Amino acid sequence: MQSTLVTVRIGAMPPPRLDKALARDVPEAAALSRTRLARLIAEGLVTVNGTAVTDAKARVAEGDIAVITVHEADESHIAPEDIPLEVVFEDDDLIVVNKPAGMVVHPAPGSPGGTLVNALLHHFGGALSGVGGAKRPGIVHRIDKDTSGLLVVAKSDRAHHGMAAQFERHTVDRAYLALCHGVPDQADPRLGGVRGVSFETGNVMKITTQLARHKTDRQKQAVLFQGGRHAVTRVRLLERFGQPPVVALVECRLETGRTHQIRVHMAHVGHGLIGDPVYGGRRKLSEKAVSAAAVDAAHAFPRQALHAAILGFDHPVSGEPMRFEAALPTDFATLLGALRG
Repeated sequence: MQSTLVTVRIGAMPPPRLDKALARDVPEAAALSRTRLARLIAEGLVTVNGTAVTDAKARVAEGDIAVITVHEADESHIAPEDIPLEVVFEDDDLIVVNKPAGMVVHPAPGSPGGTLVNALLHHFGGALSGVGGAKRPGIVHRIDKDTSGLLVVAKSDRAHHGMAAQFERHTVDRAYLALCHGVPDQADPRLGGVRGVSFETGNVMKITTQLARHKTDRQKQAVLFQGGRHAVTRVRLLERFGQPPVVALVECRLETGRTHQIRVHMAHVGHGLIGDPVYGGRRKLSEKAVSAAAVDAAHAFPRQALHAAILGFDHPVSGEPMRFEAALPTDFATLLGALRG
């Protein structure tokens, strides 16, 4: 049985248990949940500083080196489903797809079918990397169910490892388009007092925090400044709407890729995304600032206004620079048109 070794360096202020510390610090591209990590620990497949550890509650310290042995995935029990896929690029090692809003990336409790993985299994059969495990064949990274846009999927294990390394080094270029409440502008003195916010050349807002699962709502992420996982988002103002301006079109670039990162960061700085049911609050647009049509369109928008528009990386096998762009989906473009109108 072929195996993959995942090396994890325990970061500062680790949680008190090995499984929690690994869940926090393991590279996202490894696609290892805390539940799976606990199982791997129990099976004797995790070492800390060279010694096997089988107790998930074992304590670890900053700087400890854990090595996780992940066996090649068993045959997936997930059923292939004939779901349309927009394939932007394909070769022997990679697939780039433009995921529609409303599609979950991989099966999970509450979403056993209709996922991107079900569609990939139908269209590509066994020609997917097994590194992500039986439930996540080929999946190198994710975007939220109700976020549309570009994803790269690995067909070969060498491509999966190569892409995972690029995500871990933060060299993958990921740009998202978003519509947010308010206007994130360096001229706004309020933003100067928000912890974690700084501005770079060109009125680019840099948001630097830690992120971790919310203490009381396990479906949410929360901003921290100690513990959690390091997260950096850069936000560039593209267009503003309203008199006075009450909505902005922004470009968000990810330096790191944490769960809900853009959504929670934008909410943290007071510019939650239009339509975001979790972090956007209940803010409504005023007809005094924009047209009634724009107010109605924003109120009716059924999801967070977030689209993964640009994806750039070096091909993990050939080394060739690659860059892909995905046009706005119809719902986002319609809302943008109403705001402009």
